[in-house]
Amino acid sequence: MDVILETKNLCKYYGKGENQVKAIDNTSMQINRGEFIAIVGKSGSGKSTLLNMLGGLDKPTRGSVFIGDKEIFTLKEKELAVFRRRKIGFIFQAYNLISSLNVWENIVLPIGLDESQVDTRFVGDIVRTLGIKDKIKNLPNTLSGGQQQRVAIARALASKPDIILADEPTGNLDSKTGDEVISLLKMSAKKYGQTLVMITHDAEIAQMAERIIVIEDGKVVR
Repeated sequence: MDVILETKNLCKYYGKGENQVKAIDNTSMQINRGEFIAIVGKSGSGKSTLLNMLGGLDKPTRGSVFIGDKEIFTLKEKELAVFRRRKIGFIFQAYNLISSLNVWENIVLPIGLDESQVDTRFVGDIVRTLGIKDKIKNLPNTLSGGQQQRVAIARALASKPDIILADEPTGNLDSKTGDEVISLLKMSAKKYGQTLVMITHDAEIAQMAERIIVIEDGKVVR
């Protein structure tokens, strides 16, 4: 199998001595290209910390994260920011849309930040796939939660990243809308050949993944 994402002895510790908290403790794992992985665990188990390190948003105390053959924390800050923008799409629970920009502008914003050309045909296809074609001129505050999350998914897909990292993407949605959003996300990632890693505390949502990684007290237990 083609391993796209790997951690080796990954640790994230806060504090010292008796007060030390081991948010992630000596975790090694591999994720293959094109897989849909769910990372599950109780609140405080370390899953968001792990996802942030997988995406290069947070540095480990020690250990390595490889994306392809690149150990991401050997990159300088600016290099890492560019690498992240080109290789990883992020989807957050809070949508993180810019209220003064319309849907289309929100979707293509990261591509503009990278000073790249927008592939309008590709982005148009994503917008149609996610069912928001008629909303591209709307501002975010005119959309429902489910529609806003679809915009966030489109934004994550639009720059053609290898990996999509989704942190509780259904956390602010009712169960019906949440199921729809995950189905669309799964279909889109499959359609565009992307690897999808999702954090969720929802067991039903996790069952939609191809493989489930369980984390307890900062350690992968299965």
